[in-house]
Amino acid sequence: MPTRRQMLQSIALAAVTTFISSPLLAEPSQTSKPLHHDDFSGDLSNWLVQQQAGGSVRINTKGQMEIIDRSGCTIWFKHKLSTPLVIEYDATVLLKKDPDGKKADRLSDLNCFWLATDPNAPDGSALNKQRSGKFSDYDDLKLYYVGYGGNRNTSTRFRRYPGDGSRPLLPEHDLKDARYLNKRGKTLRIKIIADGKTTSYSRDGEVIFKLEDSDPLTSGHFGFRTVNSHLLIDNFTVSRLPRK
Repeated sequence: MPTRRQMLQSIALAAVTTFISSPLLAEPSQTSKPLHHDDFSGDLSNWLVQQQAGGSVRINTKGQMEIIDRSGCTIWFKHKLSTPLVIEYDATVLLKKDPDGKKADRLSDLNCFWLATDPNAPDGSALNKQRSGKFSDYDDLKLYYVGYGGNRNTSTRFRRYPGDGSRPLLPEHDLKDARYLNKRGKTLRIKIIADGKTTSYSRDGEVIFKLEDSDPLTSGHFGFRTVNSHLLIDNFTVSRLPRK
């Protein structure tokens, strides 16, 4: 029969394991120092747009980044980032018809890359190579990726790209429950934390994914990613976390 101490150790281990792997956990409170902020009241000079034909990225009359896409788009934040950091922004997926009324947007693909680097680039920058916006153009990068409401809003997935063209997916990082999918016109507050050992992705204060990485990505670029959708982005902020 296990001793009381052994039972307490087992309970503590179970609690830690649950915190690491389970979604919908409260965000930890951490003090941060602002590094970058874009409220999209000006222009897109902080951003590099890689988009296939048929789409557009602009500042709309409400002071938001508006992304209308047909075949694939990545919008990179030009400033290189390093851990420990927090990335936050507001994001909305719209569902509207074109002015001619013939084609509707898809309620899908509120996606992002972070800490992206190119192992084949002399300086490691993911921004040096001109990419078309096609999703497979980014398979050779090292990065963290969340596809929120991808595959026609049927799944939300987290991946760590190793930079060799593969895109591994763990079963616990492939969510299909409706509570993890996009809602028409609902603005979400996205928060990404990377502290040099662990990275997490939160929505409206709830942790959806958290990974303790044995070989963590510690610097690189952030990018919004989507395909055939209509997004609004606002209140983008990058902050420095205190080092542990």
